[in-house]
Amino acid sequence: MKLHILTLRKTLNKAFLKVKPNRSDIEVFKANLTRLLNSMNDAESEEFHKNIVSDFLKKTHYDPNYFINTKGRNDLVIHNGNTATTTVGVIIEAKKPTNKAEMLTSEKVNAKALHELVLYYLRERIIHKNVEIKHLIATNINEWFVFDASVFDRLFAQNKTLVKQFTDFEEGRLADTKTDFFYKQIVEPFINENVTDIEFTHFNIQDFRKPLLNADKTDDNKLIPLFKILSPEHLLKLPFTNDSNTLDKRFYSELLHIIGLTETKEGSKKLIERKKEGERNDSSMLESAIIQIDSLDKISRLPNKSQFGETYQERLFNIGLELCITWINRILFMKLLEAQLLAYHRFDRLTAGKGNKEYEFLSFEKIKDYDDLNSLFFQVLARKHSERKENVKHAFEKVPYLNSSLFEPTDLEHNALFISQLQNIKPIPIFSQTVLKDSVGKKRTGDINPLEYLFEFLNAYDFSSEGSEDIQEENKTLINASVLGLIFEKINGYKDGSFFTPGFITMYMCRETIRRAVVQKFNEAKGWKCNDFAELKEDIQDAIKEGDRKKVRKEANEIINSLKICDPAVGSGHFLVSALNEIIAIKSELKILVDKHFEPINDYKVEVVNDELVLISLDDILFSYTPINKESQRIQETLFHEKQTIIENCLFGVDINPNSVKICRLRLWIELLKNAYYIQDSNSVQTLHATSLPELQTLPNIDINIKCGNSLVSRYPLNANLKTALKSKKWSIESYRLAIATYRNTNDKSIKREMEQLILNIKQDFTFEIRSNDPLKSRLDKLANELYNRFTGNFLFEPEVPYGMSEKDLEKKRKKEQDKLEKEIALLTKKMEEIKSNKIYENAFEWRFEFPEVLNNDGDFVGFDVVIGNPPYIRQEEFSEIKPYLKTKYEIYHPIADLLTVKFHKVVG
Repeated sequence: MKLHILTLRKTLNKAFLKVKPNRSDIEVFKANLTRLLNSMNDAESEEFHKNIVSDFLKKTHYDPNYFINTKGRNDLVIHNGNTATTTVGVIIEAKKPTNKAEMLTSEKVNAKALHELVLYYLRERIIHKNVEIKHLIATNINEWFVFDASVFDRLFAQNKTLVKQFTDFEEGRLADTKTDFFYKQIVEPFINENVTDIEFTHFNIQDFRKPLLNADKTDDNKLIPLFKILSPEHLLKLPFTNDSNTLDKRFYSELLHIIGLTETKEGSKKLIERKKEGERNDSSMLESAIIQIDSLDKISRLPNKSQFGETYQERLFNIGLELCITWINRILFMKLLEAQLLAYHRFDRLTAGKGNKEYEFLSFEKIKDYDDLNSLFFQVLARKHSERKENVKHAFEKVPYLNSSLFEPTDLEHNALFISQLQNIKPIPIFSQTVLKDSVGKKRTGDINPLEYLFEFLNAYDFSSEGSEDIQEENKTLINASVLGLIFEKINGYKDGSFFTPGFITMYMCRETIRRAVVQKFNEAKGWKCNDFAELKEDIQDAIKEGDRKKVRKEANEIINSLKICDPAVGSGHFLVSALNEIIAIKSELKILVDKHFEPINDYKVEVVNDELVLISLDDILFSYTPINKESQRIQETLFHEKQTIIENCLFGVDINPNSVKICRLRLWIELLKNAYYIQDSNSVQTLHATSLPELQTLPNIDINIKCGNSLVSRYPLNANLKTALKSKKWSIESYRLAIATYRNTNDKSIKREMEQLILNIKQDFTFEIRSNDPLKSRLDKLANELYNRFTGNFLFEPEVPYGMSEKDLEKKRKKEQDKLEKEIALLTKKMEEIKSNKIYENAFEWRFEFPEVLNNDGDFVGFDVVIGNPPYIRQEEFSEIKPYLKTKYEIYHPIADLLTVKFHKVVG
């Protein structure tokens, strides 16, 4: 029998490896583990040792949420709930340390302890129909053998012969009814004859004595894998803190309170609303914004104010909320940046023994009012160090220049309000369920300055989701980018409630669709005939072995980078982030994930686990960026530029909600931020230790890939002709693409504005050309020419009177024909004006030319390789206003069809 023995790190969910346990939990674990080891007594019975295992597990991880006790003949079971009536999740067979005859060893597993586990498992699985068993464990206190229940299911529960023998044994139809008979006569020979390989995790807790008893707390990191493998998150396969499917309700609720929002329930929907009249706090971010917008009469000066609602109050709320989302986006991004800098400089000699606290910049000490925050947005993060004014240079010395459009004023800020205009005078009450603690560790109460509240609230959480595996010394809860995406999806769906697509769905859909698309791309580009991804892997490896390795890797990357993926209802960008992760994982699996010199990243494996991108070494150590390490620098640079290339070339999104567009852009910028790196020269180590701060790689302007509009409604068809416009204006699709590429990557604001204008000019010319070729306009022009030439022009000669007709009759006839022409012209003019001014077209999205990446060089619309997403599931009763439009545009239109139907038809064809 072949034994596949897994280490602790190899066993643990790779995304779970990234979770930092709290110091308080580790101290409890250490105390209980020490007690367990000290309680072992060779003179005591097996029952005694079973009880100390039970006590250890209860006190460390499982009380009061998960019930642990005996069940029937089972030594111990861990239930999936807090009572004995809930299903069994873990089965444990406990032996005394001296019982070597019955215990498994790492060389021989076909022992009585395993036979007992098989019997107990079959009873649960076959008799009790329990499909919720997660793990099985055999232990003698020192040694632990942990089996995933899927292994037992495959080897034992799915074997019909064994199941029949088990059933016959249980019902007394065999030669003996004693369990030893079942073990010796049935299970042991079955394993010898049928089990060719078996996988399990093995560890000995005596190996952890040194870090356990060592007074040096830095050694405690070595206990983390043991702590995690015995946790309910692993043994019961529960969600954990950086799981993108899990909403941190405490963080979410208090953030809503600080903004000035509340969650209410309407039937099955959970809606986000402005707080009710008597509960509003004038100094909350939303209320302060609304007061200023109202008092400064900003709404009357806004262009297209109707897009913010029908009534004045509705507009006040929607404008205030959009501004708040913009500001909170920036603040949360900065919090993630701060956490990233702290992680990068945890061992930095520049800190000169002061720790890395000087990289903390989001605090009330440095930002006393909203004007300081405004300066941080636009005078610090948006400007190079050399361009910063003296008043901000010292306070924010360690804050890098990022370049991103995130730190440029939005049109709404220009037209309505900047954050500097908010009042920061009156305090607001602390949330009743606040995370903030007073000096004695009790929940804080009373009132607090709103900005001080925001910073203290954020500082109570851990935002450093990327980094080495260590212990959270301050016992903070982790908030990562995925959790923030889920929170913003909920806030953004305030009108109708929102459905956040769980990570396991986005991950699965992206894996299935993108891998098929990649296979198809290679087959088309190389003339291969791969049937699936496994065959593609073989063909690429053969090509690498047989040809110029760098050339093969370069070409393979170009093929994958030519993928075009679109989410036409992009929301918070969850699908696009999953797609980004999947493409990088695909490159790693194909062994074509390469640096700028086309050298592969061989010593690390990239996987998507729990919808998170995980980079792990061959010995199962998480990758952590250390700027002074050359290989770490190479990997970090590679990941950053891979993400940048994929986002710029492959990922596109549209949403009718401007807040969704902002949040999606933020999510993609955060993905880049995770792998931001210091720009280094040949003296990289010296650069990091010099007095001048090295520059962080700037973020590209990827906002242009995510656009606002109604992806269902277009004025112009996909086959509308652009050739005349391209010829007459001397544009080319290549120059259009170049303008967008220049916009994305420039750090110069004047060039960026120039590119914005150029892109706008190109699109306006396309619009003009398409309108010129509109059949309605062509007919109108023809009729207008006829009217002019026959009736309204200046004639050199009077029209000749036909033979037999009087001049009076001729005039009457001409008048009738002129009236007919003028009526048709008026009708067509009215129709064109209706189309032009129709509210349906207010947010129309022109797929025909908005994304030049999906046009060929002749300007023809080629389209996307993958269209993916979670479209709106809107019942037909709720969109009656646009039904006439849909009826004329879609062959598949049906009056009682869900909007999903036409959405799917629009983007897939």
